[in-house]
Amino acid sequence: PSKSYTNRALVIAGLAEGESRLDHPLFSDDTHYMKEALKQFGVPVSQKDQSLIVSGRGGILQLPDAPIFVGNAGTAMRFLTTFAALAPGITRLDGDERMRERPIEDLLMCLRTMGVKAESVNNNQCPPLLIHGGQIPGGDVKLAADKSSQFLTSVLLSAPYFKSDTTIHILGELTSKSYIDITLDVMKTFGVHVENKGYSSFHVKAGQPYHGQVYPIEGDASSASYFFAAAAVTGGEVSVLHLNPHSVQGDLQLIGALEKMGCQVAKSSEKITLKGNPLRGIHINMNNMPDVVQTLAVVALFADGPTTITNIANLRIKETDRIAALACELTKLGAWVETGNDFLVVHPGIRKSAEIETYNDHRMAMSFAVAGLRIPGVRIKNPECVKKSFPDFFDRFQKLYEKKPQLHQSTDP
Repeated sequence: PSKSYTNRALVIAGLAEGESRLDHPLFSDDTHYMKEALKQFGVPVSQKDQSLIVSGRGGILQLPDAPIFVGNAGTAMRFLTTFAALAPGITRLDGDERMRERPIEDLLMCLRTMGVKAESVNNNQCPPLLIHGGQIPGGDVKLAADKSSQFLTSVLLSAPYFKSDTTIHILGELTSKSYIDITLDVMKTFGVHVENKGYSSFHVKAGQPYHGQVYPIEGDASSASYFFAAAAVTGGEVSVLHLNPHSVQGDLQLIGALEKMGCQVAKSSEKITLKGNPLRGIHINMNNMPDVVQTLAVVALFADGPTTITNIANLRIKETDRIAALACELTKLGAWVETGNDFLVVHPGIRKSAEIETYNDHRMAMSFAVAGLRIPGVRIKNPECVKKSFPDFFDRFQKLYEKKPQLHQSTDP
């Protein structure tokens, strides 16, 4: 299940009028932090079988009686920053050591222009934060969203409950536009229309309530990427079930990238099937699919010729500096890697075994597990970090590995 959809739906269901049932959500560390935070704001959330029941508060939140801790869950920290301003009083938002290094000043500045007092406790543009809540006035605001589209999503999700209509003008180029498509998709389903003017400005009318409902969470393209990559590097075949081929998830574009590298793809309403073939290097802009950059970079190890990945500057402020981490670990496996502020070039070399450092980044662990299907002796340090988004990843991957070399496997993300 999609982490992006789950955490957006949790926030919206918490603000909605009436009860919502989120079917087949993702149960992981990041969604756990979001669920527990909502409870601290007075939003009842409970689990029933494979669903979450959320009793919406209609935008009326209570002040948490303790600081809210979100670990290294970027969606939770960013989405809750605006959400917290709807609660009366001062909310403290905090995270782990890495979260305290991840900048959020662009979002805080946007809130300040609306009259919200939003502080970085250590005055370093990073969490922990103090958010002075009450009513959010709304109005015309400017937002720099070149570092993270989650800053924009944060404002959009709560905007229907601002005092007046809100227009957000984007400064510079909006990064990862596909994630805004996910935000607008969930908001629309729950009853709120956002006027999107070419991703340069967004207008939300105040007084549009979200309506509680039964909402199925779709499969996760990011999680599916590792299984598609497994087929790509081994020449096997993998079918992924319950993945919407028409989804707005940008990470689904990885399938097209693998197709350009030589793989065969077949799509239907029930499944997406990928068959591996000899791979060739490609040149690709991955700004709209940042969470599968690591997946593609590992696949590039097995291609004929270099692979150049561009427009990925925001990877440097993810769970780790993913560009630097990829360069280091791919080099261990025999590649020659060139990097810049916003690009990565992988030149395949003579492959060799290595112990892979994950930097407590779930996507490093899962991506480099793919390399282990072809390179004997790959060891993944701290594999437990996958609990952030895909707790049973290695159990599922083991089943795939047992099918090797054919890799005829169906899986459900």
